[in-house]
Amino acid sequence: MRNLSAALQQRRAQHLYRRRQTVETPQGVQLRIDGQDCVSFCSNDYLGLASHPEVLRAFHEGLERFGTGSGAAHLITGHSYAHEALEEDLAAFTGRPRALLFSTGYQANLGVLAALAGPGDRVFQDRLNHASLLDGARLAGARLVRYRHRDAAALQAKLASAGSGGDRVIATDAVFSMDGDCADLAALHRLARRHEAWLLVDDAHGFGVLGEGGRGAFVAQLGDAGDDAILMATLGKACGTFGAFVAGGEALVETLIQKARTYIYTTAPPPALAWATRSALRLLAAADEHRAVLAERVERFRAGAAQLGLPLMESSTPIQPLVTGSAARALACSQALRERGLLVTAIRPPTVPEGSARLRITFSAQHDADHVDRLLDALRDVLGESDEPAGR
Repeated sequence: MRNLSAALQQRRAQHLYRRRQTVETPQGVQLRIDGQDCVSFCSNDYLGLASHPEVLRAFHEGLERFGTGSGAAHLITGHSYAHEALEEDLAAFTGRPRALLFSTGYQANLGVLAALAGPGDRVFQDRLNHASLLDGARLAGARLVRYRHRDAAALQAKLASAGSGGDRVIATDAVFSMDGDCADLAALHRLARRHEAWLLVDDAHGFGVLGEGGRGAFVAQLGDAGDDAILMATLGKACGTFGAFVAGGEALVETLIQKARTYIYTTAPPPALAWATRSALRLLAAADEHRAVLAERVERFRAGAAQLGLPLMESSTPIQPLVTGSAARALACSQALRERGLLVTAIRPPTVPEGSARLRITFSAQHDADHVDRLLDALRDVLGESDEPAGR
């Protein structure tokens, strides 16, 4: 039997121990956490919809109409009119024949991969994919084959050398959650067709933010040509509510209903949340002005960071990672920012590779120019206080 206390102590010594923080206010850029007022730069509520009055009104309406819980799994008595209506809205919004709700993005990715792959099959994945995609391949019992980050040529070589036999799935983030850069979905789609593989795209951080009407990177890059690809996106980020969905063809969705264990064997999400998400989706579709503000805030930050010589990664999305190198330095910088009333999360291994611990800075359309400038000033001071070179 392992000594759990000793293992926890070791994590503390390695600066890898994780601690929760208690938020006392509604989601927004101004938060009160553990009694301290902060400006948050670490939320995925990119459009500020999590506390939008219309979404709140829809949620309360849903509570009155459907109650607080679903009562059962979707395939028993848990699938309500609110769920059905939201699935229809999501299919129409993304231009796919069908959409299927899941309780979380993690469950959606696990469910899709375990339904489509198994022993004897291969799942090809970008090395920087989200943990849910990696875990999905392992849960399926398929062989996990990882290729260099955003390297379609490396993927092609691995596909070509894989030999015959078994099904193949290519899985990728659309926007990589810790780096903020984007996959070349068109190139991956061509490879999927050439090698008769499924293409599964996790568009959690692109949905609502990128593309015309906020339809995401999947629709923007693939459009109608991607009718044989699989879209997964979450509803707890730009949409501001909770849950996830998978969109694709009729046969795909029906297969998931029959075989996706993370759909079959879990209680359906509260119908009131689905009802509120319908309202959020309408707001998201009409939020071009908010997306323009968000893009301007990102541009302002990147321009200011360049003037200060800050080591940002190549990202044009609201995710702006600043590599500090060691986990200890990432934690120290995060704490120093917190003391200045700025909330920025330190991301450490194993979430990111060894030696690439970072501050994961994210922006919202609710941030104003003064917020951005205040963060830049604080980063200049905080990073200047450390003797360790950033990005080492």
